[in-house]
Amino acid sequence: MMNLLHRKNVPTLDLHGETRASTEILVKEFINDNYKMGNYELVIIHGIGEGILKKEVHKVLKQMKLVKEFGLDNFNSGCTIVKLIDLVDKDEKKMYNTRHNSKGERV
Repeated sequence: MMNLLHRKNVPTLDLHGETRASTEILVKEFINDNYKMGNYELVIIHGIGEGILKKEVHKVLKQMKLVKEFGLDNFNSGCTIVKLIDLVDKDEKKMYNTRHNSKGERV
């Protein structure tokens, strides 16, 4: 993963002081809102600590279909960088699904 923090205007969610339950809600809302606004690269700050919030953030991101990839920032392990699918990715996925059956075989 690259470091996005050096760029300006990257949407960032800071979760310091949040609980697991509030983290799940905040991350889902943050992802959905930024997808609607067309922001496809995001930063979530969860801190280092005992890793409780980081595990919760990663669990939520794994479940979300809008998330293309995510990983820890190379220079700050207290941040997760998230890349969302964009409309091109979504269209390519849709086209792939119409050309392939559930086993991945071309039809």
